[in-house]
Amino acid sequence: MRIILITLCLVLAVPAAAKSVVHEYRLENGMKVIVKEDRRAPIVVSQVWYKVGSSYEPAGITGISHVLEHMMFKGTKAHPPGEFSRIVAANGGSENAFTGRDYTAYFQTVSNDRLEAMLELEADRMRNLTLPEEEFLKEVEVVKEERRLRTEDNPMSLTYEQFSAVAYRSLPYANPIIGWMNDLNNLTVKDLRFWYRRWYAPNNAILVVVGDVDPQSVLAMARRHFGPMQAESLPELKPLREPSQRGEARVKVRAPAKEPYLVFGYKTPNVGSADEDWEPYALEVLASVLDGGSSARFSRNLVRGSEVAVSAGAEYNAFSRLPGMLLVDGTPSPGHDLRQLEQALRGQLEQLKEKPVDGQELDRIKAQVVASKVYELDSVFYQAMQIGLLETIGLDWRLADRYVERIRQVTPEQVRAVARKYINDENLTLAELEPLPLEDRKVSANTQGARNDLR
Repeated sequence: MRIILITLCLVLAVPAAAKSVVHEYRLENGMKVIVKEDRRAPIVVSQVWYKVGSSYEPAGITGISHVLEHMMFKGTKAHPPGEFSRIVAANGGSENAFTGRDYTAYFQTVSNDRLEAMLELEADRMRNLTLPEEEFLKEVEVVKEERRLRTEDNPMSLTYEQFSAVAYRSLPYANPIIGWMNDLNNLTVKDLRFWYRRWYAPNNAILVVVGDVDPQSVLAMARRHFGPMQAESLPELKPLREPSQRGEARVKVRAPAKEPYLVFGYKTPNVGSADEDWEPYALEVLASVLDGGSSARFSRNLVRGSEVAVSAGAEYNAFSRLPGMLLVDGTPSPGHDLRQLEQALRGQLEQLKEKPVDGQELDRIKAQVVASKVYELDSVFYQAMQIGLLETIGLDWRLADRYVERIRQVTPEQVRAVARKYINDENLTLAELEPLPLEDRKVSANTQGARNDLR
């Protein structure tokens, strides 16, 4: 009860930034501009999101969105390679970028009086990259080495990559964000130039600004720097749907590793594709019941209780462009094997199907989920992230404001209902890592960091 009361206080005391009005505009060329005021400090986060990521890539050029992200720092006619980052640093700011399945985004955090300089830079590289072949060839090699280190030499990441390739029969989530090595080997600067011109257009971009700013001033800056750009004719995206799975699928990965590893998943809907609009929120709560901190069932029953697992986790994402999966993974403890771990993990899932979650346990889980969201809203950067992510996957940023209430409304019966509906053998894909001798080969990443790849 104490946790619930603390969380209630947190929600009632949500920072003014989280409750402030969001201003939404659209430029004549189709670019969306979203501004949220947060006056607590004289800083601002600026993010430009493009509606393109690995799930947009056809066969043969997987990884191209990520390579283009790298090339966005390689210069325009007005700003040669390295100049963009030098200007950001000279203005006392920080910057970076990331590529996901459904989006690519670029961001800066600066003093609020430096915002216009950032928008000028972003507008320049939206349409004016030079994309020299010599820089492209060097950067592709950087990406290939990144793939070797993060995937091919990381047994858990390699296992998850193989799991995804088997689990998705139709959806492009089967492809890794970083791309398949053969595609990277055959990627050309001509491919990249085509991809850049097709997707990096104002009518395929969203500017999100959160911080100590005046919305009308931000709009004026956006019009000044992005407004003159011409809209592009964007491809019409066909509706994608995963065919029904008709039986359990398994894959075994043999690779040099210190420990065995198990990952499995059940195909689930997301917000926008569920039969009932409460199902994704019930699935979020279900994942938290299993893996919502040290008092959650996996940790309490399998890591500390039976000690069958060194680690065990569950993950579900309600907000994606295409439907995904409820994921479960784990590493068996010494003296236990993958079969025992699988039985233990699936046993916990079966319990959710058989008996509704106890009301007190559910209240505790909800309190933790709500508290984490409240703390996240205290971050200017995360406020911008929420808005940009939802908008790029075709949802409304206002869903973020309703998230806490939707989680609160989940009932024990709803958690059991989604468990019964989606957790079944016909809907299961499972991958196991069978360790091979290391033979003095250095493994680039240990097992504890691999769950970061389950996205």
